[in-house]
Amino acid sequence: MSFITNIMKSMRYNNQDDDYDLDDDYGFDDDYDDEPQKGGLFNRKSSKADSDYDDEPNVKSIVPFGHKKASSQPAPRRGMEVTMIKPTSMDDSRDICNYLLEGKAVVLNMEGLHMEVAQRIIDFTSGAAYSMDGNLQKISTYIFIATP
Repeated sequence: MSFITNIMKSMRYNNQDDDYDLDDDYGFDDDYDDEPQKGGLFNRKSSKADSDYDDEPNVKSIVPFGHKKASSQPAPRRGMEVTMIKPTSMDDSRDICNYLLEGKAVVLNMEGLHMEVAQRIIDFTSGAAYSMDGNLQKISTYIFIATP
């Protein structure tokens, strides 16, 4: 044991150093003010947000996800053009979206396409139509119509 004791002494390690950094306060701040400071950028005397902190949220301000505002009159669609497209690759989905952005309805004929490519085109077109508050409907097994 004297060998270990000599090593400990040479490194100047003893049990008294173990408690050197411990403090009786355990990190509590002695300078804590119970009253908020007046003035300043973030300290305001009265705030509506502070008074409503524990209140329930205003039900009128909550809009359910996925609900659209109902209009009393349908939007007029005079002279609407319909475009017929038979896509051959995923690159044609950009053209479909451009027609939708121009306000044209697009009829998609998916006959003869691989199922994976047709599914990707339908997914892309459906997302584009949804983002424009449009619609995508199935007419038959391989024919769809997208409207803006």
